[in-house]
Amino acid sequence: MITVSGSQLAAVTTSSSFTFHWPWAIAIAVGVAVIAIVIAVLFSRKPQHEDFRVFSLDEDLNTEHASHAFRIWRSLSRAAIALLGISLCVSIVLLARPMQVNTADERSGSRDIVLCLDVSGSTLPYDREVIETYLKLVDNFQGERIGLSIFNSTSRTVFPLTDDYDLVTSQLKQASDLLQGVQSQDDIDNMSDQDYQQISDWLDGTQNRTEATSLIGDGLVSCAAMLPGFTYGSSTSSSGVQRAASIVLATDNVVSGTPTYTLTQALDLVQSADITVDGLYSGPTQSESDETTLEMKQEIESHGGVFLTQSADVSIEQLVEQIERRKDNANESNEQAALIDAPGWWTAVIAVLVAAWLLCAWRLKR
Repeated sequence: MITVSGSQLAAVTTSSSFTFHWPWAIAIAVGVAVIAIVIAVLFSRKPQHEDFRVFSLDEDLNTEHASHAFRIWRSLSRAAIALLGISLCVSIVLLARPMQVNTADERSGSRDIVLCLDVSGSTLPYDREVIETYLKLVDNFQGERIGLSIFNSTSRTVFPLTDDYDLVTSQLKQASDLLQGVQSQDDIDNMSDQDYQQISDWLDGTQNRTEATSLIGDGLVSCAAMLPGFTYGSSTSSSGVQRAASIVLATDNVVSGTPTYTLTQALDLVQSADITVDGLYSGPTQSESDETTLEMKQEIESHGGVFLTQSADVSIEQLVEQIERRKDNANESNEQAALIDAPGWWTAVIAVLVAAWLLCAWRLKR
C-alpha cells in the first residue's frame, strides 16, 4: 500500500481509479521482447541452395495416421507458443504493478470512555445491573477505547483503555457472573468458599484505607487519571491532539469517611480537563428520591452530563445519543486515500494460461 498526497491523489482519481505503479516497466519489457524476437528471426534464417532438394516432413509422413498425428502436434505446438506469448504479456502487466485507489473516511480524533464503578458495600448488590448497562453501552459503540476502574476507598484498574471489544465484553461478563452471588443476603450466605475468594480477588486493591468506604470524589479522579495525558486541568495527549473523553460513573453517592476530593470538587477538576461525566445510580429503587441521589443528579447535570437510574428503561438510549453527539462535535471527517496493489484477475489469468501450457506440453511429450 502506498499513501498519496492530495495533489497526486487528485490527478489519479480524476483520470481513473485504476493505474500502474511502474508503467515504464511495460515499455522496457515490450522493447526487450521485440529485440529478442528480431534476433531469433535473424539467426533462424538459413541460406537456401538451389542445388539441393528440400524435403518436407509432410512428404515423408504421407500416411493418413501419421499425417493426422503430425497435424495435431503442429496445432498443439502453435497453441503452446501462443499461450507462452500471452503469459508473457500478462507477466509484463503484473511487472508494472497494477494498482487502484482506495478511499475511506477517517476520523481525526477518537473517544476514550472510562467505566467508573463504585464497589462499596452499599452498591455491590446492585453493581451487576450496572455491569449489564455497561454491556449495552459497549454494544452501541464502534472504534472507541474503553477502560474499567472499580473503587471503594481506593481504586483498581480492571482493564485499561482498549478497543479490543472481545476483551471488554469478556471482562464485563466475568464481572457480571461474579457479582451474581452478592445480590442478596441469601446469595452471600449460600456462597461457597471458592466463589467468595473469587469476589475477594476481584475487589482486591479497592479497600486500602481504614475507616473509609465509597470515597466517590477520589474514585472519580482516579478514573480520570486513566485518560491519556490527564493532569490537573489538562486532558491533551503528548502529541497535542485533543481527544473526546467521557466517564460513566456508577455509584449511590453515599460517602463514608473523609475523601480528598468531594464529588463537586472532582467534577470541577474533571470538567476543567474537558472530560464529561455521566452518572448511573447504583442503589435500591426506593432510594432514588433520597437527598444524596438528587444531589448527585444535580451535580452531574450541572456539569454537562446525563444522569440515569436503573428504573428508567429508555435512559440507556439517551446516554448513548449524548455520547454520540459529543463524538460528532469533537471529531472531523477526513477523506484519506491510498494506492493498493490490485493484481486481481491478472493473477488468475496467468495461472490459467500456465496450466493450459503445461497441459499442451504434456500432450506434446506423449
